[in-house]
Amino acid sequence: MAGININRTTSGVLLPAEVSSEIWAETLEESAVMRLARRIDMPGAGVTIQTITGEPEAAWVDETAEKPVSRHTFGSKSITPYKPAVIEPFSMEFARDKARLYAELARRLPNALARKFDETIFHGTAPRSNFDVLSDCEALGLNSEEAYDRIVAIDAAIAEGNGQLDGWALSPKARSVLLGAKDGDGRPLLVDSIVRDRQTPSLLGAPVSYQKAVYKAEDSGEGTPEVLGFAGDWTSAMYGVVEGVSVSVSTEATLTDGQTTLNLWQRNMFAIRAEIEVAFAVRNKDHFVKVVAEAAEAE
Repeated sequence: MAGININRTTSGVLLPAEVSSEIWAETLEESAVMRLARRIDMPGAGVTIQTITGEPEAAWVDETAEKPVSRHTFGSKSITPYKPAVIEPFSMEFARDKARLYAELARRLPNALARKFDETIFHGTAPRSNFDVLSDCEALGLNSEEAYDRIVAIDAAIAEGNGQLDGWALSPKARSVLLGAKDGDGRPLLVDSIVRDRQTPSLLGAPVSYQKAVYKAEDSGEGTPEVLGFAGDWTSAMYGVVEGVSVSVSTEATLTDGQTTLNLWQRNMFAIRAEIEVAFAVRNKDHFVKVVAEAAEAE
């Protein structure tokens, strides 16, 4: 009988010291939301932010006429942080004999929090109240045949909502769609905009963050289209963090893993726990567009 994961008998762990000197892993997922939105530090109970909902208006007046009186209008928005968390157990022997692999796994574990944060905001529902998501914002299509027109339409929709496009959160599949765009003579249309600077690619002058968590496959059962990414005015978005990522290690805790109870001390195991208290809010969802895959219009 194999031991409880993760240990030296775990399926897929085939890194004998005499063969493997390096750990090959996919690029760590980072949060597109945290790259694009503004960060605020906040207490665990959350904050209520004062908002300005209207501006005073000036008017033309004649000489010696009374000047108009006008005022700002105000509102408020409550933001509450919630906690994604994950625990991963290891055997003592695994950490000893697969030291380099263990170090890489421990380093990657907090990234599960960033993926969960993005997946919730882009495709999920709020954990509870006072936490915004973008999954229900306006959706507009994108395809290679009409890529430029579609991109301009997305920019126009954000402007119509009184926002200004300043950032894209796109999936690698969206990049493939854009690279396939051609002009009337069959030449690549957007290559310069996409690949001129691989570190800070841009579309219509707005930076692009490419992240896998932005993508969601089509679900025909639910009638939802394939999601390629999001575009928006990210100055109207903010995420709040209470203390940053917290990572702790225990050798004596008892874990409940589904129907299994793990007494770490009894089994010569230990566990790493990663968690973060984080919030997300937007002033106006009209400042954001969900980019979905769409077939080209028939001629």
